[in-house]
Amino acid sequence: MSTTLASPAVGTSSDRGTYTYIAVFSAVLYTVLLIAPVIAGKLAAQFGLSPVELGMLFSLELGAFSLATVPAYLWLTRMNLRTATYLFTAVVIAGNLASGFIDSFALLVAARVITSLAAGSITVIILSLSGRTSNPSRAFGIFVVFQLAMGALILAVFPALYAGTGVAAIYWTLAGLAALCLLVVRCIDGDALRKNDGGGLASAAQVPERLPVGKFVLGMAAVLLFYIALSGVWAFMAQLSAGAGIDLSASSLVLSVATVAGIVSALVATVLGDTPKRRLFLLGGYIAMALSVALLFGAPGLVRFAIAAVIFKFAWTFILPYLLSSLSSLGSSKHLMNTTNLMIGTGFAIGPIVSGSLIQSSGSFGGMLTLAVVGVLASLLCIMGAQRKA
Repeated sequence: MSTTLASPAVGTSSDRGTYTYIAVFSAVLYTVLLIAPVIAGKLAAQFGLSPVELGMLFSLELGAFSLATVPAYLWLTRMNLRTATYLFTAVVIAGNLASGFIDSFALLVAARVITSLAAGSITVIILSLSGRTSNPSRAFGIFVVFQLAMGALILAVFPALYAGTGVAAIYWTLAGLAALCLLVVRCIDGDALRKNDGGGLASAAQVPERLPVGKFVLGMAAVLLFYIALSGVWAFMAQLSAGAGIDLSASSLVLSVATVAGIVSALVATVLGDTPKRRLFLLGGYIAMALSVALLFGAPGLVRFAIAAVIFKFAWTFILPYLLSSLSSLGSSKHLMNTTNLMIGTGFAIGPIVSGSLIQSSGSFGGMLTLAVVGVLASLLCIMGAQRKA
């Protein structure tokens, strides 16, 4: 399948502004999800939380982040995007500031849910604008890269930086970072999603006149299956290594290296951007991801586990920008990327639950790994089917 690339002259300055907006907001807003390992102990100590209560708090945050997609169907194409961003960023700032002062767990849950809803709403804008740039693969690559880079920075710096402080200091830092995001709101076209389909930032050659229902269903299934498979495996990588008798310190080092590999692959996809070889890159990435899961069967030793983990994370973050750009090129529905965000959140929620149930019922990782391989290959078939020309 060939991909028609927009002329470099088309929308270049607008694209640069959109890229800046995507980079800054995706890095800062995803801290809502990335700080969980850093603040879990502090929250448990400060509020006397049980593991169930702590898990519930993080689950509700993640759920709210994803469910922000639902009300976005009503406002996304009606509101000026700059106005919406200012509004939601203000809520994020206020929510993080309030979280630092609250001494009631029930009120903390409410504050975190509201904050996550606002952050998720801006993510909907990010995904929608990414699909309308002249180089969607590059835009989605930036979206992934800056999340991963901020995640690595948080896990490396925050534990030491805030070792002697309460959880309030972390929440107030997040409020400050969100306030800095306000400086880049003017980089985007506030009316981009209120223009006619096929207009806006993307060229008419990139966006078909309408989105066939069959392609829409296949595209959404591809995203859902992809995230069910990857989240189901990644959530239990530490348990997989422990079950194979691998030392915790060695396992942690491997997963850190894998995270770096994920950043590198997302950078590669960002630099390459849209290309006529996108379909080939997707095929290669999916096959590599399926093979990496296959390497985890049968209690792998340290070397095999390390190879599998690095390939898995590299393939995952290499596939993602091309998967999202493939979806954005399927048709002109203004809510396509909004629905995609809902599928991402749903997949993230389903994967660990299903994998955990399979592990508990069988007493081994075989069923979970089989489901992951099937999910990856099924996702590949769905996205290839969605891209087929009528």
